Amino acid sequence: MDERKLEELIQEKKYVTLKRELEEMNVVDIAELLEELDVHTALLIFRMLSKDLAVDVFAHFSVEQQRNVIGMVTDKELKNIVEELFFDDMVDIIEEMPANVVKKILLHAKEEERNLINEFLRYPPDSAGSIMTIEYVDLKKGMTVKDALDHIKETGLDKETVYTCYVTDKNRKLEGIVSLRKLVISDEEETIEDIMDRDVIYVHTHDDQETVAGIFKRYGFLALPVVDKEDRLTGIITVDDIIDVIDQETTEDFQRMAAMSPTEEKYLDASVFSLAKHRIIWLLVLMISATFTGGIIRKFEDILQTVVVLTAFIPMLMDTGGNSGSQSSTLIIRGLALGEIDLKDAGKVIWKEFRISTVVGIALAIVNFFRIYLFDDVGALVAFTVSATLFVTVVISKVIGGILPMIAKKLNIDPAIMAGPLITTIVDALSLISLFFNSLLALKYLNEKLVFTRICKNQLYSYITYFSKSSLKSSDTFLNSAILFVMLFISSV
Repeated sequence: MDERKLEELIQEKKYVTLKRELEEMNVVDIAELLEELDVHTALLIFRMLSKDLAVDVFAHFSVEQQRNVIGMVTDKELKNIVEELFFDDMVDIIEEMPANVVKKILLHAKEEERNLINEFLRYPPDSAGSIMTIEYVDLKKGMTVKDALDHIKETGLDKETVYTCYVTDKNRKLEGIVSLRKLVISDEEETIEDIMDRDVIYVHTHDDQETVAGIFKRYGFLALPVVDKEDRLTGIITVDDIIDVIDQETTEDFQRMAAMSPTEEKYLDASVFSLAKHRIIWLLVLMISATFTGGIIRKFEDILQTVVVLTAFIPMLMDTGGNSGSQSSTLIIRGLALGEIDLKDAGKVIWKEFRISTVVGIALAIVNFFRIYLFDDVGALVAFTVSATLFVTVVISKVIGGILPMIAKKLNIDPAIMAGPLITTIVDALSLISLFFNSLLALKYLNEKLVFTRICKNQLYSYITYFSKSSLKSSDTFLNSAILFVMLFISSV
């Protein structure tokens, strides 16, 4: 059902039909559909939903929509929502809400829940403890399979998942896990101790959520137990929460690579001031760092005044260097995130990027030489100087782009920060230094060539003068003159 049909049913007051069609939809689609409506219409439809469906839809609302609903529903309606919410969803909502809304929610929560919420809020942001839930199936190893299945039937409705059950002792220490599949196919009289898996992979409450995401990806889990410092089972993390983590971390990486401070706000929901605040910090840093690049140009301004045409090629060199470095850094950052590359592979990365950059640099330099020589109306020496600089720039930028993210990881800095912003600044400076160094060599060559040509011309002039005054036509004179003509021709090329 689309928004247009929904509005038609509302206008025609076909509420029974509307409710029936909504109940056949997925909760995510219902939440998205209601987000498109104005707040009052959305609340009207929200109140039509059954209690369980309304709670599920509420959990999938955006933070802004949740805030609107909380502000407009009655205390009784809010109490019903709070009582039925999964614990991790409630914690997520509380973390996003302003203090006055949090106070209103906690007023309708049970005392035990309030204590747990306060405990959860003490976990560091982006830690395993901050995204776990306490609603899991807890079994004892002395139970029979029949007892365990009966226990799941009695309590499973309120649990986040029943596909994996956790075996703990009287002190809540994790002893093993058992899947629902194994319970179903096992004999009813077998004990949990006989069929449980003792080799349990788990995480601690203070482990980073990116580490948790890596474990989910590696082992393909649907849920993962979380223990405290004493190895007591504290909660579990389900795969749906990890998908959110992966989306969040990927978004943050892209934002950092684009020289922005990470923000969790959606683009259209965020204010202009908020977006500007997250962008301006890095832009200021890069603007100030560009002072170094400007200083290099001022240092070598004599060369630019001598060979003004070089100025036209500076943007191309800097852009190519930045793009080359970004290619390498993107691959290395992704490899580090997926665990495909480790810090001990730094030598391999440098060697591989050097070989890649050599191949790429030679190809670009050759094409660039003929492009400049044929179409830009400059001499071969300028074309060669710029192309040689391009080769050096590509090699340097790719090696730097490959190694900087690894240095960042070694220093416990997010490697994404080392991607676009820092690499571009470093490569810009190095490409300029390379250009001016090569230009100095070219000017030195030209100067030596001019001196050589002047000597040849003077010598040839003296021979011609001597020959014109002399009546003798010596073969030595002709030979020396011919040699000087050849030397003069070579020096003029």
